[in-house]
Amino acid sequence: MFAFLIRRLLWAIPVLFFVSLVTFALMHLAPGGPFDREDKRVDARTAAALNARFGLDKPQYFNTAKLSELWEAGERNPLKLTRNLFDSQYGNYIINAVQGDLGPSYRQRGRDVQDILLAQWPNSMRLGIIALIFAVFVGVPLGIIAALKQNTIIDYISLFFATIGVSVPTFVTGLLVLIIFGTNLKWINVATNDWNTWRPYIAPGLVLGLATMSFITRITRTTVLEIKRQDYIRTARAKGLSERWVILRHMLRNAMIPIVTLLGPALVDLITGAVITESIFSIPGIGKFFVDSISQRDYSMIMGTALMYATLIVLANIMVDISYGVLDPRIRNQG
Repeated sequence: MFAFLIRRLLWAIPVLFFVSLVTFALMHLAPGGPFDREDKRVDARTAAALNARFGLDKPQYFNTAKLSELWEAGERNPLKLTRNLFDSQYGNYIINAVQGDLGPSYRQRGRDVQDILLAQWPNSMRLGIIALIFAVFVGVPLGIIAALKQNTIIDYISLFFATIGVSVPTFVTGLLVLIIFGTNLKWINVATNDWNTWRPYIAPGLVLGLATMSFITRITRTTVLEIKRQDYIRTARAKGLSERWVILRHMLRNAMIPIVTLLGPALVDLITGAVITESIFSIPGIGKFFVDSISQRDYSMIMGTALMYATLIVLANIMVDISYGVLDPRIRNQG
């Protein structure tokens, strides 16, 4: 298992490098720059000074001009030549990122990217945790009941709500919740500035977790239907085990493997992909800041957020692989 974890962690290095490279390339293909503003045009001298200050006046990938200059000057030190070759926007960013420095934000003056992400991280985390708890603790029992009551009214109702949850977009559900439970019934606050408690996250968390809950319901139902027809389930019942013990000990444990496969990426998606939900409910989370950074061409903020997203996905997949061994000893022995 230890060797497996080492291999997965080593594989994360080229994955993160590829993500950073693609993000950097797409980011620079977009028109405009971080200092272009629609309401006020920055003069050429000021823009040049800002580009020089943040290193945006350097080549994007390789500084071949500086390398040629050093070579013509008689420099033959390979380390120095390599360092100057990568004295570029992307090269300097990767070198600093490896050291834990994601650079300053170009639009939020005086703030570093890592400080912004750390400040907004708890808001997105609370929202994602509530959404995942709702998705699991409602979706799994609903799927099990639907499978055990196959082709009954309970099964049809469960599938109906699961289909609705997957089909209706998040922005529609969010607006309906605000109108019905916020404006009409006054059960939730439409606008709040207190995001340090858990209560304001309940309504947006349920909205965010609805699609995941519906998907978990369908996966659980399909898996339990397949498992309950297996020979070892009939054997367990033939031995005289109670139906509750058969469900909890044999059906549910084996059905959790595909569900766990979904939970790792789902948690990351719920935490980092809640852009629409955060915008509707005005939650100051990472997703909202990420959208703002794209519209403002805040290069360092875009790069830092993309790397954080990729890191979370890699770690989530590793945790999923570890949980396989806990649920199924055969997988653990093979690893």
